[in-house]
Amino acid sequence: MSELHKFLFDGLPVRGALVRLDDAWTEILARRHANSGTGAWPPPVAELLGEMAAAGVLMQSNIKFNGALVLQVFGDGPVKVAVVEVQHDLALRATAKVVGNVAVSDRLPDLVNVHNHGRCAITLDPRDKFPGQQPYQGVVPLHGDRREKLDKLSDVLQHYMLQSEQLDTTLVLAADGKVAAGLLIQRLPLEGEGNLQGSMVSRANEDEIGLNEHYNRIAILAASLKREELLELDADTILRRLFWEEKVLRFPPQQPRFACTCSRDRVASMIRGLGQEEADSILAEQGQIEVGCDFCGQQYRFDAVDAAQLFTSPGDQPPVTTSVQ
Repeated sequence: MSELHKFLFDGLPVRGALVRLDDAWTEILARRHANSGTGAWPPPVAELLGEMAAAGVLMQSNIKFNGALVLQVFGDGPVKVAVVEVQHDLALRATAKVVGNVAVSDRLPDLVNVHNHGRCAITLDPRDKFPGQQPYQGVVPLHGDRREKLDKLSDVLQHYMLQSEQLDTTLVLAADGKVAAGLLIQRLPLEGEGNLQGSMVSRANEDEIGLNEHYNRIAILAASLKREELLELDADTILRRLFWEEKVLRFPPQQPRFACTCSRDRVASMIRGLGQEEADSILAEQGQIEVGCDFCGQQYRFDAVDAAQLFTSPGDQPPVTTSVQ
């Protein structure tokens, strides 16, 4: 069963989370294999997407937000776009579009950022929008401040959190064909809503009271976690091995799961967005409009009658008749 473990370090403005996706991740892979005409993703693509899934769950779990967190990586490599969407209840889905060949040894720059055009976007899409409210989106390039390419997704997201949220963050991510997992350590500010101490100590004074030292010590311990350990060991073992000298306060585990938010109504709205002329053109050519969900593989089919109803106002539709025996 997939699990998310959140924890705090007692007396310190440092929090952490550890996620292990097994059944949720293998279902995403199985649906891709079963429903895609192109077969399974190449291993480097699956590894990237698995790391994104783990990272998306970790980030969603740390924000008080009633809506979807969407993590996207896109660029000019064979992976044109990779997307993970995590709902507020930790329901998640993921997909990637691959065009061209992927080598077994391909790293993040080779997959997405061949000519430094790659980007990482994090979107917060509210569940119940106010009139005129738009989703919030932050976008960062897949390179550092000196234009050097970032080799790992964890480097990109750490850079994003520091630049966009002013939060020191350490991420360790790993994925294979069975498990997608991640460890997040984050330093919290002493001021504001995230303040654990209830103190008014400013960031400028934090070094004086040794808080940087505490975060740095814990971050170094977290960064020592090896890929194989993250994929193979359970949460209790990892936390005990890394932080056995710290007083760790743990919360009850949560269960991330795979779930897709596609529906026939959503597809119908998309077809309406194409316009009746385009819909009629597809019907004339193919006899029906068929739309497949890239996330779960569900197929939605609309014949000429279905399509006509989409472009007919409710008042113009004929009444439904029933026969009485």
